[in-house]
Order: sequence, then structure tokens, then C-alpha cells
Amino acid sequence: MSKLTSPKSLLAGALSLIFCATAPLSLANNDLPDLGTAAVNTFSLEKETVYGDAYMRVIRSSAPILNDPVLTQYLTELGNKLVAHATGVKTPFYFFLLRNDEINAFAFFGGHVGVHTGLFLNADNESQIASVIGHEITHVTQRHLARSLEAQEKSSTATMVGMLGAILLTIAVPQAGMAALATTQALATQAKINYTRLHEKEADRIGMKILVDAGFDPNGAADFFAKLATRYRFTTKPPQMLLTHPLPESRITEARNRAMQYPLKFVPDNIDFQLAKARIQVRFSSYSEEAALALFDTQLKKHNYTFKNAALYGKALALFRAERFDEAESIIDNLLKEDRNNLFYIDTKTDLLVQKKANKDAIALLETQIKLKPTSQVININLANVYIESDQPTKAIPLLEDMIFLDKQNQLPLFLLRDAYIKTENKAMEHFVNAESMALVADYKGAIDQLNFAYKLSAENPLQLARIEARIRQFKQSNRALEQLN
Repeated sequence: MSKLTSPKSLLAGALSLIFCATAPLSLANNDLPDLGTAAVNTFSLEKETVYGDAYMRVIRSSAPILNDPVLTQYLTELGNKLVAHATGVKTPFYFFLLRNDEINAFAFFGGHVGVHTGLFLNADNESQIASVIGHEITHVTQRHLARSLEAQEKSSTATMVGMLGAILLTIAVPQAGMAALATTQALATQAKINYTRLHEKEADRIGMKILVDAGFDPNGAADFFAKLATRYRFTTKPPQMLLTHPLPESRITEARNRAMQYPLKFVPDNIDFQLAKARIQVRFSSYSEEAALALFDTQLKKHNYTFKNAALYGKALALFRAERFDEAESIIDNLLKEDRNNLFYIDTKTDLLVQKKANKDAIALLETQIKLKPTSQVININLANVYIESDQPTKAIPLLEDMIFLDKQNQLPLFLLRDAYIKTENKAMEHFVNAESMALVADYKGAIDQLNFAYKLSAENPLQLARIEARIRQFKQSNRALEQLN
């Protein structure tokens, strides 16, 4: 599948369209509706899942998704903590990060919630970022997109079909798909934009209940809204989040008033959020090497931090980036003495050991940790990678296959599994894994070509031939299903 020439344009257009085409809603302030049967005339939950899967494959092929196991595990655990306190959850949730300094988050069919790294860069604490994620979770549980499409079906069927068709068209013909999205978006009326605000109001209200029930500070939402309003009050180009999530003064006031209805309690910040923010600042933001190091040096010198250890961790990452490995390792070793099971520190310690070719030490560290955290993505990915680096790919393969079985949407284990099969010179399985990677970005034709190569190399393995034949049939069916969606 060819790459989109402007993935940012596609995502911005599609997502703003998703939240502009919305339906009217009238609810009492404290009503929490059960929408299990709402919007079924337009979209069943099964169909939502199909469209969500298709759109996620488009995003994987075109957007800068961040395949960082530490950040992914942190975001997933935070998201799942919030989902556990949501009502009306009828689909699994999948949380993912995009490397983009823009302040934004979005949700779409099938429980998919995307978070820009810029959100971490601009949030002061975990409650603030949790408030945004809780808001997006509510868009999913209240089925806002499905309800929007139902409203459009009543008023303009062509617009609804045009939007869905445009999203799917981008899979096969990127330029045409983007043009179709732009045209469809231009047809949205001011009334539909007003309906968006009602959905946003509902997501704010229910999202705050999720936030509080999960143990976070209810003021997180208002504090973050106020911070954005102050920063972008006089700008001519607001961030994407304010384009798809309007922020009038009344919304901040409502958030403050709503937070006051909950009992006042002190909610300490979580160091893991600050560690995640530091990791993004150093490795996945626009900070230069020198600026990243200066940032944490200044924090430590002026004691301007929430957690000193998070500032030290940021400095260690910046030193690693500057190839001052001994200094970085000294800091990480001291941090591990205080918290030897912290995944952020373990991941960086592993990187340092691999860098100096101390693979045996890295394996010893990770094999101890995997006994404590057998399902941790961070530990399994790191251990598999060190096995491959140490010319022990056969030990990496079962770890990676287990990870793929547990999370079929994660690309990183597939990339490493391909490397493991290259090391073992198993060309058939190399092609098989390449096919699975291509399928995740909706390139089913390319995936089938890879499977055909694998088939030719598996003549003496009847079980593998049967497996390949079954996968070819599945990919052909998936490709037809994409073409038939409308």
C-alpha cells in the first residue's frame, strides 16, 4: 500500500469531520443514559468494530504511531484504569500514541483512542491527561459517532455514505480519499457544529465522573482547559484539539462548577506520568540534544520539578542521547537502587548494557524481571531484542509469538519476529511475518504476495502449507470486505 502524501491532512480532516457531524442531544445534568440500543438503525456494534479496524489500519500506514513499549504500556494501563470505571462499555479499548507535538486526542469506532505526544508535553500532572482520555472514552461509550451518523442518515444519507466511503477510499486511492474527505467536510452545516458542542458537553460531564471514580482530581479537566485557553487566547492558529473540541469560557466555568460538586481531596501526582513526560521530551519531541539536556539540568539546579527522580531520569536519557553513556548509567544505577522494578529505569538500563555489548548482563536482568512480570510488554520486548542481538533468535521467537497472540494490533513484536527469522535464515517464516505486518496497514494484496513466497518455500512442511493457505483465504476475504463497505 502506498503511503499517504500528507497523513497529517488526512487525520486532521477525518477526525474533525467525525466530531463535526453530530446529532442533537437533550439530557438532564445528571442523567447517564444507557445507549446500548441507540444508533442501531445505522450502525451495529459489529459494524462499528469493522470500521474501526479499517480506519486503524489506515492510521498505521500513514501516521507516526509511536511503537515505544514503555510509553505504550503506561498509556494502556492508564486508559484501562479509566475504562474500568466507565459505564456502557461494549467494546474492547485500544490506546495508542502518535508522535506529534500538537495538543490533541481523539476516539473512533471500535474503542480506539489516539493520544498525541503533545498532550503529555503540555499536561502538568496525570489527572490532567486522564481527564482528556476519560473524555475520549466517553465519546466511545456514548457512541457519539454512531449517533451522529444516524442523524445524518435522517437528513442527508449522501453525506453519511460520503464520509464513510471517503475514509475507506483512502486505503486504495490516498489522494482521492483525501479529496473526498475535504469535500464531505465542507458540506457540514453550522447546525451540526452546534450538535458537536452538545456531545462535547456530555463527554465532559460523564468523563469527569469516570475521572473521579478512577481516583483522579476532578479539577484536572478545568485546570487543563484553563491552561490551553490562556496559552492560545490570542493565537491565530489554535492547536488541533481546540478545533475539534471548542473551548469557550463557559466550558471552563462548567468544568470548575462540576468539579466543586465532588468532595475535596488531595490527589498526589504519579511519578510514572512524569517519567513518561520526560521520556517524550527527550526522545520524541522537537527538543534538540542540547536543549533536552539543558532542560533537566535547569530543573535539577533550580529544584523545579514534581519528582527529582523524574528529572534525573530525563537527564539520563539526554546523556544517553548525547552518547555520554557512563554518566547516564551512573544515574540509572542510582535510580534502580531506589526502585529496582521500575520499568522506565529497567528499559534504559537494558539499552545501556546493549550499547556496551554487555548482553549477558542485560539478559540476566530481564530474565529476573520476567519472573515478576511475565506479561509485561516492556520486559518481553527488551528480552526478545537482547536475545536477537546475542545471536539467540530461537529464544526470542516464542516470546514474540506470545506477545502477538495477546495483542494482535501491536506492530513492534512483528518487526522483531521478522528479525529473528532472518537470523535463523528461515525465509518462509520471514515472508509469513512480513505478510502479517502488511495486513496491519491494510496492504492485503502485498500480504498475499508475501504468503505466496512463503508457500513456495514450505513445500516440505504440510502443516505450514495449510496455515499459509488459510491465511491467504482470510486476507482475500478481508480485502473483499474492505471493498464492500459503504
